[in-house]
Amino acid sequence: MDKARAANMPKDNIKRALDKAAGNDDTHYDEVTYEGYAPGGIPVLVEALTDNKNRTASDVRVAFTRHGGALGASGSVSYLFDRKGYIVIDRSTTDADEDQVLEDVMDAGGDDLQTSDDAYEIYTDAKEFTKVRDALEKQGYKLADAELTMIPENEVPVPADKAEKFQAMIDALEDNDDVSEVYYAAELPDEQDA
Repeated sequence: MDKARAANMPKDNIKRALDKAAGNDDTHYDEVTYEGYAPGGIPVLVEALTDNKNRTASDVRVAFTRHGGALGASGSVSYLFDRKGYIVIDRSTTDADEDQVLEDVMDAGGDDLQTSDDAYEIYTDAKEFTKVRDALEKQGYKLADAELTMIPENEVPVPADKAEKFQAMIDALEDNDDVSEVYYAAELPDEQDA
């Protein structure tokens, strides 16, 4: 719910998602994954929950092709991503220093800790995600984000001349009501300069 509200998702979409989850909707929904390449050869994974696979496949294909990408076959890019647990702790919500957070993360079973000025980002094995999340909450950490996600093994730089088309394609996919997540292995131009 919080993630949907933060993304300014319309109330109708939130209600439909809640009805799907609660089983109050007689419609049959299928989980489908689409794989392809964005402009510049950037690998993209799209997860969708749909009551009409043909409509969703058509919409996703149009989003790819209209913006210079190409939809691929099943398995064409999924091997480039790893399913991981991802947890974020806002640094302003804890007095613990990096060493203490690292120790707590490792004790909980986490795989990796990355530190920035604003946050601690924790990565876990997908199977250990719930255990690590619960252990950190039990230790008093306030989690800004906690989810299972797909992490790219390598990021591909987006060519400057393709950045606008790439962003337009990602926006078109994310705006589709059936699409639940869009993952991509892109290093955006402003990240390259940093």
